[in-house]
Amino acid sequence: MGKRFIIISLLGILSFLATPAPAVTPDRGFGFKQSAVSIAHAATEDMKNQTKKVWVTAYSSTPEETDDTPFITASMTKVRDGIIATNFLPFGTKVMIPKLFGKKIFVVEDRMHERKTNFVDVWMPTKEDAIEFGITYAEIVVIHEG
Repeated sequence: MGKRFIIISLLGILSFLATPAPAVTPDRGFGFKQSAVSIAHAATEDMKNQTKKVWVTAYSSTPEETDDTPFITASMTKVRDGIIATNFLPFGTKVMIPKLFGKKIFVVEDRMHERKTNFVDVWMPTKEDAIEFGITYAEIVVIHEG
């Protein structure tokens, strides 16, 4: 019974982690509430080939900065150079941050706390790198493919 309980518990945890939370945003004056995913998708459609000024910060794979799976992104990929977290663009969106990184292309594969609505968080290999990076207000460019 002990092994079966552990396996069932692990399956439940994995199922929970794979299921995105139904994030709800405040009413934007339309008389209804939209999920963060639908808002992010609509924002991407509006922003293709456009720019947006955001706060750019950095994070690393430490439990105090993430959750108990610090090397796995919210989109269930492994963290790596070129990954960013943001709440206003859907997973897979490609962006550049020219002022800070030139023509380097980043991919949205992670999320931030829901209160961070105008932020982009760049993954860094160490906490020291993230602290040194700090915070900057910069323009991002959403890359349109196709």
